[in-house]
Amino acid sequence: MIKLLLLAASLFAAAAQAAGPSQMNVVYDLYRNGIKLGQVTDTFTRSGTRYTLTSETRATGPLKLLWPGNIRLESAGVVTPQGLRPTQFQHARSDAPNKLATARLDWKQRSIAYQYKGESWRVNGLQNGAQDQLSQVYQFMFAPSLPADYSVQVVSGRDLNQYRYARSEGGTIQTPLGALATQRYQRITQKPDEKAISVWVAPARNNLPVQIRVSEDGVTVEQRLVRASVKG
Repeated sequence: MIKLLLLAASLFAAAAQAAGPSQMNVVYDLYRNGIKLGQVTDTFTRSGTRYTLTSETRATGPLKLLWPGNIRLESAGVVTPQGLRPTQFQHARSDAPNKLATARLDWKQRSIAYQYKGESWRVNGLQNGAQDQLSQVYQFMFAPSLPADYSVQVVSGRDLNQYRYARSEGGTIQTPLGALATQRYQRITQKPDEKAISVWVAPARNNLPVQIRVSEDGVTVEQRLVRASVKG
């Protein structure tokens, strides 16, 4: 009986850790103040409990002068029953290799080790559930349930921020996957000059992000879903 209980417990734990897809390729059109700038291609792969999530931004057309190089974000870490737990985040630009920014998350020490332009420093205070700049968007697909209003630490390549999001009905968005009912997560800002962030996820598609909008300093950048391949 004890062996059966242990087996059942191990199977339950494995199933919990396997929540969310095992592989994804998601493409978005990228707009800057309503004008198409290029495309963003996000790729997620998982081997056991380890995951790698990358995002490649490529500008096209006349606005390519604004972003002459490709921008690459990479999140790596572990898939847990609570969702994604990043252990490293990188922000890189192909036209400026000296600006590679790296953040390594040490969950035992509750700290983050940063490297940028030859400098290294450490920040303490890493909290449970913290995400990086890229994983925060896809955490909705791996969390046990969709949260309502919630706070989350977000690690970028150079700093650590505390964000608060509020959930609301996002309406129906027309996508290549059809018309999808969405839930909108909007960052609660305290000051007019703070970065505004909104993410629309589709519950019928395992909370896939179908639209992302970031506004700061008079510039609004938006990602709109073009296609998605998601494997369980």
